[in-house]
Amino acid sequence: MKGLLQRLFKGGTEEKPITYDEAKEMARHEDPGVRGDLAARSDVKPEILYFLAEDPEPDVRRTIATNMATPVQADLLLASDADQDVRGDLAEKIASLASGLSADDQDKVRRLTYEALDILARDQVTRVRQILSEALKDVADAPPEVIRQLAWDAELVVAGPILQFSPVLNEEDLLEIINSSPASGHLGAISRRHGLKEPVTAAIVETVDEEVIAMLLANASAQIREETLENIIARAPDIEPWHEPLVNRPILPGKAAGKLARFVAHNLLEALSDRQDLEPEVLEEVRQIVDRRLEEEPSEMPEEEKTTAEEALAKVKALQAAGTLDEPSIVKAARSGDREFAIAALSVLSGLKVGVVRKAISSKSAKGMVALTWKAGLSAQAAETLQGRLALVPQKELLRAKGGGFPMDESAMEWQLDFIKDLG
Repeated sequence: MKGLLQRLFKGGTEEKPITYDEAKEMARHEDPGVRGDLAARSDVKPEILYFLAEDPEPDVRRTIATNMATPVQADLLLASDADQDVRGDLAEKIASLASGLSADDQDKVRRLTYEALDILARDQVTRVRQILSEALKDVADAPPEVIRQLAWDAELVVAGPILQFSPVLNEEDLLEIINSSPASGHLGAISRRHGLKEPVTAAIVETVDEEVIAMLLANASAQIREETLENIIARAPDIEPWHEPLVNRPILPGKAAGKLARFVAHNLLEALSDRQDLEPEVLEEVRQIVDRRLEEEPSEMPEEEKTTAEEALAKVKALQAAGTLDEPSIVKAARSGDREFAIAALSVLSGLKVGVVRKAISSKSAKGMVALTWKAGLSAQAAETLQGRLALVPQKELLRAKGGGFPMDESAMEWQLDFIKDLG
């Protein structure tokens, strides 16, 4: 069977023009192939194409359905064709035609085209409605009535593309659909729409559908009121799928950040404490909560997974040789309790012996750990973590990063390093 694109672009390629009488003779030819060739032409009188719209051969009618020269009266006829492939091909073509219609077009043409779209939007075969939905989902000037018909469709493959992408749907449409208690899949499609406004996101949250709310939280473009976000966080401790999208929300109020720090898993605490959009006092509060939890709660790494000093050094050297020894892996090791890996990494990166690094850590000196971290080429933020997790420096004595930089000047850190070397 000829493909849709082949049929769409076949018209207009004939080398020899055809007369009206020749076209009438071909339209009644006993060979379906001859009638099919005629149906693909763009230089045939509209009445001939309309006649072929009732051809007994489905392939001929499919060709008529995709022919851009076919009159809209024939399209309207084909919208109720008995063959679903004919209706499916027509849906693709007529959707593209509808997007080009404007107030300047003849009213009759526009009305017939929209009428055909409406018939296709109500087609009993899901595949036909799905084809139409996919074709119209991005069309800004698509008929609102047709778009709403597709948006309310019970089949997700039909409604989903419209609910997620169609610019024709407005806030009132979305709220009406949400308040009708649709299936979870339909709500999920709405939750993924770009630029959702606060009334819509609030309505989604009120559905208390945990999976859908997780999708909404993961939608960075969705606007969520602070009050709504607080209500979500109040329920979040027992709903783990919400934790990561909450921590990664583009805008996170200070109170929300502090509350999240009290219950999210250890692997998310690092992302939370490293956020750059929080006010300094809020960030300090979050970090204090994080550090306190890490001190009070058992390490997430089982003892059998922690490496020995020898294994750690070998692993670190291998990672360095491969160019994959980085700051996140060192900070993660310190936070998860894998001290030997962190010590070995500091030794390799700083050029100091493992024994010297170990003694520097055991001295519990905040200044010493800052200097050691700097020497290893790590950041001031990493120095905060290593002070608390490796050297066990009390929270109130930690030397915090200043404006993203180290809290000591280079000469002071060099002096600390000389002192550390003497420890060995």
